Amino acid sequence: MSGYEAALRRNIEVMNSLEGFDIVMVCCSSDKQAHYWQHRLEKGRGAVLPQSAMVLAVEEDWPGGAGNALGTLYAFQKASALALQKYNRDILAELQEGKISVGLYHTAGKGTRLAPLPGSENNNKPGVKLPTTIPIDGEEAPITILEAVIKQTGCYAKSRLGRLSVFWGDQVFIPTAAVSYPIKYHADILCSLGPMMTESEWADKGMEKYGLIAQCEGDKAAQVEKVSHATAVQLLSSLGTIESVGVSLGSFSVSWELLSALLKEFASELSAKTGKLDSDPHLWMPMTLSKEAYLHLMGQKGVPEAKSSSHFDRIQDMLSRFWGDFPQSTLGLFGPVDVGQGVYWWDYGQLKLYLKNSLMMTESSKEAEMMRLFLGLPEGVFVRHSKVENTTVDESSCISSSLIGSEQGDRGFVHNSVLSNVRCKYIEADHCVLINVTADRIIAPPHSIVYNLIAQSDDGDASDPSTPKSSGAALVLQPGEVHVGVFDSDGKQLIMRSNTDIDGGKHWETQVVGNPMSFEAVHEYNADACPKTLEKVIADSHHAAWRSLSSKKRPLENADRVDEEN
Repeated sequence: MSGYEAALRRNIEVMNSLEGFDIVMVCCSSDKQAHYWQHRLEKGRGAVLPQSAMVLAVEEDWPGGAGNALGTLYAFQKASALALQKYNRDILAELQEGKISVGLYHTAGKGTRLAPLPGSENNNKPGVKLPTTIPIDGEEAPITILEAVIKQTGCYAKSRLGRLSVFWGDQVFIPTAAVSYPIKYHADILCSLGPMMTESEWADKGMEKYGLIAQCEGDKAAQVEKVSHATAVQLLSSLGTIESVGVSLGSFSVSWELLSALLKEFASELSAKTGKLDSDPHLWMPMTLSKEAYLHLMGQKGVPEAKSSSHFDRIQDMLSRFWGDFPQSTLGLFGPVDVGQGVYWWDYGQLKLYLKNSLMMTESSKEAEMMRLFLGLPEGVFVRHSKVENTTVDESSCISSSLIGSEQGDRGFVHNSVLSNVRCKYIEADHCVLINVTADRIIAPPHSIVYNLIAQSDDGDASDPSTPKSSGAALVLQPGEVHVGVFDSDGKQLIMRSNTDIDGGKHWETQVVGNPMSFEAVHEYNADACPKTLEKVIADSHHAAWRSLSSKKRPLENADRVDEEN
């Protein structure tokens, strides 16, 4: 085993041991989503986060959005108030004492580029499911994107006692550098560091497209955004020679001291819920760059010089007070946490990437092996908690918590596909993703996705090749098609369709492939939806549909607990 593979395995072992954060805060788009995540994550303790973890899910009820800097401070403040009210615990005081580590997860956003899947989760973008299961409240349930992120990022918790760590809820990454590290800075940010590049190497790797962390001589570091090699060297000249540089992952952590200073500095904005500030341009850049460099970069963003100058001075004044309040601090201000080179990075924020990274589970590559290890699939066991009859399943497909096939009729097949919570009596699945699907027959060709859907006899128009064709309760797709069900509180299902080469962000307001409404209209349709209530409605609807379809004598309720059979 290479040192590279050994490092990946060590880090995944830490993730799977659930040595996560003592406090898990989730910043949500609505109060109903906060209610869902409070319930879901409390039930998920011991599966994706420590058994002893406290969950605090809150709504970002900030008109127009706070930005991730003010949004972080507001969510921390609001979650801390909840902890004091419900559990009589002072989170900031416990951080100051070095007793706990806190992880905060941002989940806001419509998920336009992942459409139509978030609509099927009633606008709960981080609740989109991945094709494997975890035990939730005694039953196997598909793991959500956010739960995978919480499980993965928890590997940093032990190094971060006394700190607030901030993450985004749609990307999973497996570092090659050690996840245990000594704290050196009041603010640190995850990035993939490498030696400083030549101008041609910089251009070849497209570094000008990213937010970057530059490590300079004397252990000084700075953040720059989307600059050429020459501009980076010029802007950072005041810090000395650039020794290493890397693409920022955006996720950061701050000491309790700096957190306290930021809460104090922006108290008026937090109280009035006004303003919009992001961490990179409004915290790290004015903290680490010269004023001249900062004004130059903000000018490229179209920000008036007077506004940038005023904000820069405000941050520098705050830092002067900060160092005055903590003169004995041995930590530097800002620096990188290296995740290593060759990091595995699984992004589920776009439909095409969701498909790509879901199907990776079927591959024979080393990265696919690490993904299966992280998701808890025992080596060589790709069919779990399922009953498979009269169906040929190849050695690469992954099936969990499903009932596939029947004793009678034609023999179906599953080839290079991932299935979770699928119930059908006949299937032809080839290089596809099926999650929470109930149908009599399923024909799913390459690169198709079926998500949270109950096939119905009136589902589709046989004269239109862009829609599913039905016979009984059959579901027949074309290559690359995407079909999802959107349920209301009465159990009524709206079927939305797309294609894996359609970017929902670019077609948000249009009705694609003959849909009855646009993705935007579905988002508005779901505006008052309660994900927690609807999750039960959806589950009950699938159970009822299968009972009416199935000729099996075995009760459906036992489906997830039958012996594995392939």
